[in-house]
Amino acid sequence: MDLVLLCVFLPLVTVAWGQYGDYYYGPYNYGDNDEWVNAYRQGFNFQCPHGQVIVAVRSVFNKKEGSDRLWNYACMPAAQSLGEPTECWWEEINRAGTEWYQTCSNNGLVAGFQSQYFPSVLDREWQFYCCRYSRRCPYSCWLTTEYPGHYGEDMDMMMYTYDHYIRGATTTFSAVDRDRQWKFIVCRMTEYDCPFQNV
Repeated sequence: MDLVLLCVFLPLVTVAWGQYGDYYYGPYNYGDNDEWVNAYRQGFNFQCPHGQVIVAVRSVFNKKEGSDRLWNYACMPAAQSLGEPTECWWEEINRAGTEWYQTCSNNGLVAGFQSQYFPSVLDREWQFYCCRYSRRCPYSCWLTTEYPGHYGEDMDMMMYTYDHYIRGATTTFSAVDRDRQWKFIVCRMTEYDCPFQNV
């Protein structure tokens, strides 16, 4: 009986793998020796190389270090159908100690993060570095689950499909735990120019 099931399901698994295997991103290279982009209680500025976007975010929390986190990011080239970025910019600052929601304006995609630690609130302010690709527009957007799953836990968020891009995030801040949970805004992008602009 087990051999019959194996003969039935093995071809199905092989076909599914062949159809969808090319769209898997990971594993990610988080840089040299998996180093963090910041030290505890220090600011940082991380930008992907030109033409690349953020596809993974890793972080560890340490209550003894000012309830701060170490951060690391992975980048991958955007799909060739998007072309080269036509402009890049820093979005507005999201203040420490508050909840916030932000997407890249002008249909941009997240290509970097900048952050400064504030000991008075044991939190960070954040800015997205965004890049626009011609006049491509987002569609089929959704929010990821919360990262980390609970305040104070390690965080490891990865994009598993090639044609999905991070456009922003919404965060909640716990005044008790002095930590944030993130939900990333993920979208697909049109392969043609569109006539409208998101704000």
